[in-house]
Amino acid sequence: MKTDRYRLKRIVAVGDQLLNVISLRDLTPETLLSDIQMQWMVTTPLYNIGEQANCISREFADAHPEVPFAQIAGLRHRLVHDYEGINWSIISSVLFDELETFVAQARDLIAELDEGRVVPRKLISTKTLPAKSRHWLLVAI
Repeated sequence: MKTDRYRLKRIVAVGDQLLNVISLRDLTPETLLSDIQMQWMVTTPLYNIGEQANCISREFADAHPEVPFAQIAGLRHRLVHDYEGINWSIISSVLFDELETFVAQARDLIAELDEGRVVPRKLISTKTLPAKSRHWLLVAI
């Protein structure tokens, strides 16, 4: 069985690879809006990140409401099931404004698990999500 730690490590690995490719290819938001090859290039890693986020246990996700796991999973579902309806401006915001932060959050959660720290469980509504996390939600809707 794949653990939350395993899934977080996959999020970090794929996220780091995607960020590296974006940098190496000098991908810009403008290029992403108009270049179908670049759009295809970024979707597979986003599928993978979203699938890992979707498989994070409910208990772990509930214990970390600051991380938009459900919205990221929703992004994956939208990319897979409504490809023609994708708003590439939003995907661009996710890639260029939010992905690095999300990967850092996943990396911090791995460290937390490795150190055996326990975070109190609490739930929040999407209205209290940080503004940056809302792009993930917009794609999921």
